[in-house]
Amino acid sequence: MVGGVTSLVTGAAGFVGSHLCERLLRAGHRVIGVDVFTDYYPRAVKEANLASLLRTSGFSFMEADLRRVELEPILGEADYVFHQAGQPGVRPSWGKDFDLYLDCNVRATQRLLETARAVGRVRCLVYASSSSVYGETGDLPLREDSPTRPYSPYGVTKLAAEHLCSLYHANYGLPTVSLRYFTVYGPRQRPDMGFFKFIRAALEDRPITVYGDGEQTRDFTFVTDAAEANWLAASSGVAGQVFNIGGGSRCSVNEILATLEEILGRPIRRDRQPSQPGDVRHTWADTKRALDILGFAPRVTLREGLAREVAWLRGQIG
Repeated sequence: MVGGVTSLVTGAAGFVGSHLCERLLRAGHRVIGVDVFTDYYPRAVKEANLASLLRTSGFSFMEADLRRVELEPILGEADYVFHQAGQPGVRPSWGKDFDLYLDCNVRATQRLLETARAVGRVRCLVYASSSSVYGETGDLPLREDSPTRPYSPYGVTKLAAEHLCSLYHANYGLPTVSLRYFTVYGPRQRPDMGFFKFIRAALEDRPITVYGDGEQTRDFTFVTDAAEANWLAASSGVAGQVFNIGGGSRCSVNEILATLEEILGRPIRRDRQPSQPGDVRHTWADTKRALDILGFAPRVTLREGLAREVAWLRGQIG
């Protein structure tokens, strides 16, 4: 990809989206960022994510709701679309809030796909999916052809949107790629996410809430590695495929807390609580397909990534 290229990033003020915008700008792209500033977490956090981008040549921003805004003028300028926007969170996706997940994760994605099909200039649309599509399983490591049985309403909506991407490729030839993120972390992580809450509580000498026995495991992916995966997916020329994006750092919650104690140089108090509905026991990504086809290989180790997030959050707290 060369100069003169325009990329649209939805969810640009979010955690992964803001890092991805930076990656694309470094590649010489003109970047159009779109975000609706949902109230899932404070607007000021997202505005802080955008601050340096708004001072960067080549970046423009639009506050807009993908469910309602006229999309053709936006898609009419885009060579590449990186769809990072969506309603996050496994635990809040139950009950009356499911309508919001359906609107933000499924209907908004369908509108984006339909407009991209109609406009006809998008070279690749990269969709940010989730390891939540796999659900509760002992079939580890998880491969792209492993059964998809979501364990939460959130996972259901992410899988539905992923299927829409595949359908638009199969029926209309729209070049889509879906990336199944495995637990992304790092600077600018959302305040509701585990590492953010762990580190902040530890820095403030408060007990950390641990759900279950702490032996549940996740495959943790540093945010710049997730951003790089998007870049590789768009530039590969591959379409119609799904890829696992994992960090190669599968650890239990207990192991994470022990590592944080080493980094912080202090003990961490635990507040044990029952396991939560929708939380799977283990995740672990087989990323061979991403390596073989995209050339994706995670670069940041878990310890290094945790140290970077600690340093960032220290700076935020002051």
